Amino acid sequence: MKPVAEFSWLLSFDDADERTANERARGVAALLNGLKPEGMVEAVPAARSVLVEGSPSFDSGILVGLDTASFGGPAPAAAALEIRARLDGEDLPEVSEALGFSVEAFGDALLGASYTVGFLGFAPGFPYLYGLPERLRRPRRRTPRLSVPAGSLAMAGPYIGIYPASMPGGWNLLGSVEAVLFDPGRNPPALFSPGDTVRFRR
Repeated sequence: MKPVAEFSWLLSFDDADERTANERARGVAALLNGLKPEGMVEAVPAARSVLVEGSPSFDSGILVGLDTASFGGPAPAAAALEIRARLDGEDLPEVSEALGFSVEAFGDALLGASYTVGFLGFAPGFPYLYGLPERLRRPRRRTPRLSVPAGSLAMAGPYIGIYPASMPGGWNLLGSVEAVLFDPGRNPPALFSPGDTVRFRR
């Protein structure tokens, strides 16, 4: 545990496997958000860490040991989401060929997997999804695009992600979805939450 700002602390998890570290981070965040200790504002999980934001009345002593203990706490409350997707991404033919698949076979394998939202980041509502089989992985593009369309379904390394708005990006574009990922007028604003399971359907 280390302080990163006034009334903010970072808990980091050093498991060799990132997905295991993320599961621990989500578990600790769920525990803290469920307990709602006095003065805590929120606990936000990331790939290998939890950012805990508090106020002057928050006792940071309750965080001691949470980043090193063997944690078996409650899993975050999760929704099972089914997202309709068009596999029409600009990079899909290149990615499929590089991995030795036909476009159809790659698409079938992509849609056949189940994904878990590890964390949100990069842009409001952008989900980092674990669960992409190793045989389907490709690194991010060497040259990012200046503009990626909103709703683009994309892949980089072990992650599947969806761009919530038009923005620059360097992930491989596999397709598109029509779901609104972030709406400030919605409660909660983000469509995805850490721990949600996701399947894509044509």
